[in-house]
Amino acid sequence: MTARYDEIGVGYALGRRTDPRWLEPVVSALGAAASVLDVGSGTGSYEPPARDVVAVEPSAEMIRQRSPEAAPVVRAVAEALPFASGTFDAALAVLTVHHWPDWRAGLTELRRVASRQVVLAYDTALHNDFWFVREYVPEVAALEDSRPSAPEIADFLGASSVRPLPVPWDFTDGVFPAYWRRPEAYLDPAVRRSCSALAQTAPEAVSRGIDRLRADLESGRWQREHAELLELPEWDAGFRLIVA
Repeated sequence: MTARYDEIGVGYALGRRTDPRWLEPVVSALGAAASVLDVGSGTGSYEPPARDVVAVEPSAEMIRQRSPEAAPVVRAVAEALPFASGTFDAALAVLTVHHWPDWRAGLTELRRVASRQVVLAYDTALHNDFWFVREYVPEVAALEDSRPSAPEIADFLGASSVRPLPVPWDFTDGVFPAYWRRPEAYLDPAVRRSCSALAQTAPEAVSRGIDRLRADLESGRWQREHAELLELPEWDAGFRLIVA
């Protein structure tokens, strides 16, 4: 079994750390579910505490980085979950649906194994409006346009609720737009490796963008043109918590 994150997930656990400001709404969205299947769980960042959790993850590299205290994990893909129908109270999928080769088949599987689905996804149009994409690495937009967007996912699931999850300025989970107010972080190769959008974009395009960003930070141009961001405690990058 091959998995994309066997290549781009090295060191993932260091850059992608659980932020309680997202964990709380994710856990709340699970409602009274006692048994939870965490699909595409990665290193287990948002596995809910005090629940009976089973994780599904296709990448051996990601499984290797899981904590010994993390939930038991099965190596499988979302499109073919190795569980009987109705096995779980809820199925959870956090920032993973955009990686699934057949996202509709994966979501259908979530509905098959659990009566409640909780999906954290993002609006690709808002991601593409991120200053880093617009001004420095516009090539990322083509990748995002090929991915399922939160409104599509919510519509497919027949969502009962869709909640925006803003990104705090000091967010500890290094998702792609996490450093919207800390642009110097993108100069760090380790930060970029933890962002799949950058890890999957042509290296020469990313290098060109980083060179421009470095120059704009040194000249003060970035700070002048984005002064309004420096006053914001949080920013809506398009992340949506979908419940169905």
